[in-house]
Amino acid sequence: MERTIQIASTGKYLPGKIVFSEELDEKLGVPRGWSYEHSRVKSRRYVTEETASEMGALAAAEALRKAGLSIEDVDCVVSVSGTMEQAIPCNAALIHRRLTGGSRPIPAFDINSTCLGFITGLDLISHAIQAGQYRRVLLVASEIASVGLNREHKKSCVLFGDGAAAAVVQKGDSGSPSRILASDMATYSQGTDYIQIRGGGTKHHPRTNPPAEYFLFEMNGAAVYRLVARHLPSFVDRLLDRAGVGMEDIDLVIPHQASGIAMELLRKKLGIPKEKFLSILEDHGNTIAASLPMALHEAVQRGRLHRGSLVMMLGTSAGASLGGVVFAY
Repeated sequence: MERTIQIASTGKYLPGKIVFSEELDEKLGVPRGWSYEHSRVKSRRYVTEETASEMGALAAAEALRKAGLSIEDVDCVVSVSGTMEQAIPCNAALIHRRLTGGSRPIPAFDINSTCLGFITGLDLISHAIQAGQYRRVLLVASEIASVGLNREHKKSCVLFGDGAAAAVVQKGDSGSPSRILASDMATYSQGTDYIQIRGGGTKHHPRTNPPAEYFLFEMNGAAVYRLVARHLPSFVDRLLDRAGVGMEDIDLVIPHQASGIAMELLRKKLGIPKEKFLSILEDHGNTIAASLPMALHEAVQRGRLHRGSLVMMLGTSAGASLGGVVFAY
């Protein structure tokens, strides 16, 4: 399981439009303070004219700049986004074009496990790097949640924001403490309809005239929480056991920024001290697959992580799935 892999740098992009919860209270016709009470999000960003590939390329460019690299130093571009800019081609190809202008024909492809995309991408790509297939890979998550929100589903509508984050992943050198200790994922497919967008694929195609709401986001938050609460403790125990560490050894837990209420309940259920638990939800919202690399970026920027710090990333996704990775940053 252990891989000598280093996250060399991270980058982030947020759209300029800030949307406060008080504004959503008015739009949704709910009492003042309702949106914050049900989300714990004070503000989030919505795109105006930005596209997902544009945001992804800007986040990737920052990550490369911070590492002192250019796109010429990268062997592969992987989009780990949970949403698509368009059905075909994949997001990674669109990001590749923005980064290279269409030159330098390195591989560009998507890995999509919705909100767990960054964990899944890091896990799979780290094996390819360890095996020598790639030397350095860009992982990019870029999400526009705002376009698919359903105002009739108020509790989920207030959770989400737009944005992008990227990471440069490479083989660690002999003197680096950076490594991946263990990773795991479990899918409980009885929850496939707990989180979904029904339209956009071949089952409910526009030609079949499906209801308009099939193209909007649906979530049964209570059902998701019950499933996660039932399985997460044993999942985390197994992940830590595979890593050969205990919760007391972890320097920082970075969760998927799903919901403030759910995150706090699960933090307590797992016995994670507040000082070891990172939340950026209040001023970002849930940015789908970008939330984990965005939180990682913020942890580094805020001085919460240093080389060798032991990190556990943990999340949930549509499917319904649990995923996690333990690594030394």
